[in-house]
Amino acid sequence: MMGFTLLGLVLLGLTHGWRTVIRSRFFLHRFQLEGYRVHRTRDWWMDRGRRLLIRPEHVMGAIALGVWSRWGIGLGTLLVLWCILFASAIDYLKTPIKKPLAWTPRMRRLTVLTGLLTGAVALGVLWSVNPLMGTDTAILMRVMCFLLMFELLVPYTLVVASGLLTPVESGVREGFKRQARARLARREDLTIVGITGSYGKTSTKVAIAELLSQRHEVLATPGSFNTPMGLCLVINEQLQRSHEVAVLEYGIRYPGDMQELVDLVRPTIAVVSALGIAHLETMGSASAIDREKGLLVEALPADGHAVLNADDARVLALQSRTQGRVWTVSVTGDADIRAFDVTYSDRGMSFIVQDETGDTAPFEIALLGAHNVTNVLLAVAVGRVLRTPLRALARAARRLRAVPHRLALRHEGPLTIIDDAFNSNPAGAREAIDVLGRVSRGRRIVVTPGMIELGAQQDAENRAWGAYMAGRVDQVYLVGAAQTKPIYEGLLSESFPVEAIHVVDQFQDARAALLAAAQPGDVVLYENDL
Repeated sequence: MMGFTLLGLVLLGLTHGWRTVIRSRFFLHRFQLEGYRVHRTRDWWMDRGRRLLIRPEHVMGAIALGVWSRWGIGLGTLLVLWCILFASAIDYLKTPIKKPLAWTPRMRRLTVLTGLLTGAVALGVLWSVNPLMGTDTAILMRVMCFLLMFELLVPYTLVVASGLLTPVESGVREGFKRQARARLARREDLTIVGITGSYGKTSTKVAIAELLSQRHEVLATPGSFNTPMGLCLVINEQLQRSHEVAVLEYGIRYPGDMQELVDLVRPTIAVVSALGIAHLETMGSASAIDREKGLLVEALPADGHAVLNADDARVLALQSRTQGRVWTVSVTGDADIRAFDVTYSDRGMSFIVQDETGDTAPFEIALLGAHNVTNVLLAVAVGRVLRTPLRALARAARRLRAVPHRLALRHEGPLTIIDDAFNSNPAGAREAIDVLGRVSRGRRIVVTPGMIELGAQQDAENRAWGAYMAGRVDQVYLVGAAQTKPIYEGLLSESFPVEAIHVVDQFQDARAALLAAAQPGDVVLYENDL
């Protein structure tokens, strides 16, 4: 009997044990993607992840245990059934497109405490129901019960673990901030370029870093490291004496976020790309977003420089809030730095740039979207602040490549993909549809879960976007029925054929259907966080 028990434990470990690890990792990953914020994670569970909290196999497993304990079906039969029920982890292996799990020190602390809490609660419940017995049958049964309870508890115990770690994380953050301030205090010669905006921050940051590197040693925050801890990590671990310029991204989600960032790192050049309604749900109003973003230009010293997108009236209005020199850029009108004669091709865009002296130079970039012209102009303005010749900036612009998940062009089997999966906003979502029309030679297909964090305007904006895409695309895959209902309604309001609308539960369901029905020339737009 002992041999059977050992074999059973090995089988359980290879099937249900492995799956339990994958499921736990999935929920920890989602918690990290939601910024370690409980309310955002809860909203994701309710909107898109409810079916993953309690699965049919959990119910069937509980029933099987009840049947076994009541009527005594064979242990071998129960073991085989159990391994079949819990052998698959496919739903939890569908890693989100946005970014992979980062095993930061914070995530490691959370993982360990979550595991300890979950294990302790599961063992405590088992012990209280019936203290452990030594029979082989009891051992196998309790391992099955433990794994089942561990799976079910993890989404909730990780929230408890996060709360228990709050004082620890606060102390860690303050220590990192002190270290970063001390390092910056020793680098008064460092030029700090701070970038903010409702959208376009990361792409603008990449453009600025690339163009400035033509003449300077540049340090830029990687990815979307735009939080206080992200800036601290870059300053504390990557800033070297050789760096002349630091290009940093300043992101906000809640009132007070920008003040915390500028108190930590005060810019000498402030760049504002665009102001929209991203994060309207957490900020409350468009005016609150403008006030918060404007703190970046207010933080400039008297000899600082504010670089503003003059094509955005809300951005241009920030010029009254700075004591520094204001630089404007425009694609549509007069400005210090402006672009004209913009042309598109399947390789990118070309245009002419005129600087503040009246000098002009041709630019060619391997990027899609009119907003990328604006991003390059913002980068040119920063380059001119640092006295880089316009033609040198034009040469550097040829090296620019798309930021991952921001109108990035790639191929998946027979499909051409335009990956715009990072946070969507109304203006960016419309532009992505326009780009799809310019690039596509075949069917134009959109896969999206809709726009989020738009507060009271979310349904109206999604409905308007659905109406906008109706005459510009051929197929639409909506991920999640509840949150995409307004898009569905918008499509139908413009007589979009209902048979061309496909509602799926997961992004992977849409991808599988697309690959199965792919036709030559198909171009697919992934819009917003999938």
